Amino acid sequence: MASYLTHCVLKIFLMIALFQICSAGRKLSELVQDQPQLLTYHNGPLLSGKITVNLIWYGKFKPSERAIVSDFVASLSSPAPPQNNQPSVAQWWKTTEKYYHLSSKKSSLSLSLGKQILDENYSFGKSLKNKQIVELASKGDQKNAINVVLTASDVAVEGFCMSRCGTHGSALGSTSGHIKAKKYSKFAYIWVGNSQTQCPGQCAWPFHQPIYGPQSAPLIAPNNNVGLDGMVINLASLFAGTVTNPFGNGYFQGPAEAPLEASSACPGIYGKGAYPGYAGNLLVDATTGASYNAHGDNGRKYLLPALYDPSTSSCSTLS
Repeated sequence: MASYLTHCVLKIFLMIALFQICSAGRKLSELVQDQPQLLTYHNGPLLSGKITVNLIWYGKFKPSERAIVSDFVASLSSPAPPQNNQPSVAQWWKTTEKYYHLSSKKSSLSLSLGKQILDENYSFGKSLKNKQIVELASKGDQKNAINVVLTASDVAVEGFCMSRCGTHGSALGSTSGHIKAKKYSKFAYIWVGNSQTQCPGQCAWPFHQPIYGPQSAPLIAPNNNVGLDGMVINLASLFAGTVTNPFGNGYFQGPAEAPLEASSACPGIYGKGAYPGYAGNLLVDATTGASYNAHGDNGRKYLLPALYDPSTSSCSTLS
């Protein structure tokens, strides 16, 4: 039913390594590296053209919580220039454009916020399997879209916390709805869980102390919500993986069932000078003391993971 391309976003520090586990069951230990190996292009299509991001909210989320994510999505393609040369979400996202310049099938991508679908009554219950995540993702428009399923803190998802914080993949769409790719009638989707009550030490670091590894004081979340700010970190990583490797034959390193992608190739890095247990040099809000590295729409601040820059063969950060 679903053609899974799982993306590792579980950030557990195990001794000096960042412990990553894919839903396929493969375990990888990756040290923070200055120059990870070059991601290989496998000649498949990247997402291109005008792509709508639809948000499917599963469970109880406050309007203020939904706004944290929707503002982030809108910020990815924000036309407004950053104020006073401050780093922005849109500036962070521009690193993904370099993958399109390297591809022999040169194209461009534009993301925009689409529909928001609320499932506050837990239509599939509070314990979900992978197939139900795909069913939820199917509720969004499937033509030229990325459908994002966001599960509430009281929802258990297969593999959540035990092996992953989120995943991205592709599934068969209807005959009339598909991504613009001649050989595919599939739509791309993402799932991210709210780890606030289940595993913040795994999926919301550095806003919570990690379960393993170096124990430093957690950072203050920029939107004062450990669960949602953690979701943004994971969602950002998955967006980068989705557009550059949507169907399992784009840019990645290693085996297709357990790939390192544009963001997961740079685990645990948020600012310059990062090392295991230390997120790097970040900006700090003078009023709240919150740590961040990007400005977004509506005055938002976010902490975003490093992206692998194919032009420099290194992990690129905003700060």
